[in-house]
Amino acid sequence: MTISVALVDDEAMIRVGLRMVLSGEPDIEVVGEASDGVEALGLIARTRPDVVLIDVRMPRMDGLEASRQLVREHPQSKVIVLTTFDEDEHVAAALRAGVSGFLLKVAPPEDLIEAVRTVAAGGGLLDPAVTLRVIAAFAGQPDPTRVTSRAAELESLTGRETDVLKLLAQGLTNTQIAARLYLGEATVKTHLSRILMKLNVTTRVQAVVFAYESGLVRPGTG
Repeated sequence: MTISVALVDDEAMIRVGLRMVLSGEPDIEVVGEASDGVEALGLIARTRPDVVLIDVRMPRMDGLEASRQLVREHPQSKVIVLTTFDEDEHVAAALRAGVSGFLLKVAPPEDLIEAVRTVAAGGGLLDPAVTLRVIAAFAGQPDPTRVTSRAAELESLTGRETDVLKLLAQGLTNTQIAARLYLGEATVKTHLSRILMKLNVTTRVQAVVFAYESGLVRPGTG
C-alpha cells in the first residue's frame, strides 16, 4: 500500500529536499505541497493524505494552529511536526494538540522515511534526540487540575500496564521495554493498545503526554 504524504513548509528548498528523499521510496508518494497553514488546510481537504509533514514557523497560519485544525477536522491524516532545537515550547504545544509526533529538521533521511512509515501505520514518533528535554520543558510540574481529572484513567491501568507506560514516557522503544520487563514485543504491543484505550488517547505520543501531565512520571525520574 502506498503512503500518501503532504509537505507543508514556507521554505521551498526544504520542500524540495523532503520530496527528493521521500519520492525515492517505492511505498511513499508526495501528493502535494503548501507554503503555510492556510494552504495546508485546503491541500489536506483535497488530497486527504495519510501523513502531513508540517513546519512550525510559517506566515499567515503557523504549523501549530494548522495542526490543531488538521487533527480535529481530518483525523485520518497523521501529523508530524518538523522542528529545530530552539523550539521546545512549540513542540510541547504540538504534542498537546494531538499530533502523531515530531522530527528534527536535521534528522538523517532514513529517519524521515521511517517516521513516515511509523506514523502511517498508526504509531507515534518522539525524536530521541529531543524527547526528554522537550518533556522536561513542558511537564516540569504537573497541572493539579489535570492530575485530578485523569486519576480515574490511571487507576484503570493494571500494574504491568503502568510499568509499560512509565518506560514509554522515558523514551524507550517497544524492543527496549520488552527487554526491561522480560516480555515479548507482541505482549508489549498488546499492553500499549490497552493503555491507549483506557487513557482515551489515540497515539503513544499522547500517552506520553498523559503520563507527564498526570504526574505519573516526572522529568528526571526513572
